[in-house]
Amino acid sequence: MTPDRAPMTRRMLLASGLVLLSCGGAWAQPAPAELAQALPGASLAGQTRFRVWGFEVYDAGLWVRPGFSATGFDAHPLALELRYLRDFAAVDIAERSLKEMRRLSPVSGEQEKLWLDEMRRVFPNVKKGDRLLGVQQPGQGAAFWFNGQLRGDIRDAEFARAFFGIWLSPRSSEPAMRQALLGTP
Repeated sequence: MTPDRAPMTRRMLLASGLVLLSCGGAWAQPAPAELAQALPGASLAGQTRFRVWGFEVYDAGLWVRPGFSATGFDAHPLALELRYLRDFAAVDIAERSLKEMRRLSPVSGEQEKLWLDEMRRVFPNVKKGDRLLGVQQPGQGAAFWFNGQLRGDIRDAEFARAFFGIWLSPRSSEPAMRQALLGTP
């Protein structure tokens, strides 16, 4: 290959990789080990990479059981896996999550404080390469696993609906991410 063509070929490969990343096809991660315990029988529905202003934040994958329906996502057990590509403080993750939850539907001041306290309790500080797996338990709440270890539960079905709605609600602030996670074009 001539030197003047090498940069073009690398750019083309990089562009192809980015297209595949955004469509969720090329970079399939293995199922997290804790998934067998947290959500037996689940398979990968879709995956994507989340970026903000060009900065890569995390890779996300949605794991569901047969019969899952996006329309009633809150009525189905599911697992959302985030593989972090940057470092974040637990408090920042909790506050950003609450902001997105409030954007989807009103949250009372009392509920907001309770949810923020609960998220601070179960969300860890994360570093590049860490994994957080959130498991929705319909009618009960959510359980969170960090790097394969159970971190804790938030026993509030309304919290689980609002939290997983960040990614799965039709009103998500990231509709392309939602589509990729659901495996829809």
